[in-house]
Amino acid sequence: MLPAARGAHRAPDQRVGGVALPHDQEIACQQVLVEDSSVYSIQWSLFPARLASRILPDMLLNRYLAYLRRCTATIVRPHCTASGIQFLLIGSRWSLISFMPPVREQQAVVLRICGGILVQPGQCERGELRFDTKEEPDGIRVSLELSGYCPLILGGPSPSTFRRLFYRLSQAAIHRLVTIRFLALLYRELAGPGARVRVVSAKVRDGRPV
Repeated sequence: MLPAARGAHRAPDQRVGGVALPHDQEIACQQVLVEDSSVYSIQWSLFPARLASRILPDMLLNRYLAYLRRCTATIVRPHCTASGIQFLLIGSRWSLISFMPPVREQQAVVLRICGGILVQPGQCERGELRFDTKEEPDGIRVSLELSGYCPLILGGPSPSTFRRLFYRLSQAAIHRLVTIRFLALLYRELAGPGARVRVVSAKVRDGRPV
């Protein structure tokens, strides 16, 4: 079980569409560079079971790929084939990040990184993006987790302060925004447009924040 988000405060419940919901649905987030300077990033939200019973890992992956294309105005175009998934840059064959074919686990779908121009040379055979829907006593924890990823921007295992700051303000900020908005939109689609969300910080792994 993932640790609870820090700074959480539950207000009285509201009702959306006749269903009692938390006053503010929480989306927890952590992004750090771990000891080997690879990226660990996780965003998750605990959905009431009565809302999330239809959310399965494959559905979560497919919805995310469609959302990524839409929210980037098709600048990033997920391309799925039998050999894997590529995040293609519009009007080109350049893949920003390439993944092996999805690996399906009991409660998750995992995309393993295998290349792309945003990945450090020599580090293309590590890292993964995980879509998880784990049942818990209080509901279903829906999470997107990126681990073992070595961004080209960082340059290597000992990135300079400038490179870390540049990554934090560019690629890390975009990834955080995209995943948080995806979870927020998914929740509002299930709970109704009046449902409110807020982002809280969390600590899953040790590392330097980005």
